[in-house]
Amino acid sequence: MSDVVLVERHDAVQVVTINRPAVKNALDAAVAQAVAEAIDELDESGDLRAGVITGAGGTFSTGMDLKAFLRGESPSLPGRGLCGITITPPRKPLVAAVEGWALAGGFELLLACDLVVAARTARFGVPEVKRSLVARGGAAYLLPRRIPQAIALELLLTGEPIDADRAAEIGLVNRLTDEGEALDAAIELAVQIAANGPLAIAATKQIARSSGDWTLEEGWERQFAMSLPVFQSEDAAEGATAFAEKRPPVWKGR
Repeated sequence: MSDVVLVERHDAVQVVTINRPAVKNALDAAVAQAVAEAIDELDESGDLRAGVITGAGGTFSTGMDLKAFLRGESPSLPGRGLCGITITPPRKPLVAAVEGWALAGGFELLLACDLVVAARTARFGVPEVKRSLVARGGAAYLLPRRIPQAIALELLLTGEPIDADRAAEIGLVNRLTDEGEALDAAIELAVQIAANGPLAIAATKQIARSSGDWTLEEGWERQFAMSLPVFQSEDAAEGATAFAEKRPPVWKGR
């Protein structure tokens, strides 16, 4: 893995750290490729059940590296989006651990995550309109699906940032921490998720992420089809058996 992105394992949790603190973790082609490879590893590994993405040096990410852009680089992968995860997010849960700024493309990277843990000193923003640009890396499309549309439009159309308290108030942030503690809290949250049945986690995320455009009738049909293999799995039997025997379950992912 490239040194611009660091990858560690905490038991069943993968931690991906964008490691360009000198440029506020700006996203270039090397970062994008390395993040995509790490997230592919997360999804492909039988030992990993959840991921955390963060930035080094007290900043999550300030978005696209403009110098790299002028060299003709892009932090997007064809068909996969920003860092390979905005159009095709991972099958397994991904938690963002935010310190400092999550700005522009950094904010859009956050939107590819399922949950967000942030320090109270963190700041969030999509300032593209201030440069006559469109936040097409995911914010203009996904933010109105994540929070109330009127609030999303305020962020998108003014380009003004908000603090972590406001982000939590509008439902963008799940948990707030003191400064410097976001990563530890995000890992703790990911560990809680990883303790559950991996098949159930993946199917639940798939249903929740996919259901926005379903009609009520097709929603019941689709969630039944997606969840049926989970109910028929060895892990489902193990979950019930472990409950009856008053012991922790041992998941096999099948």
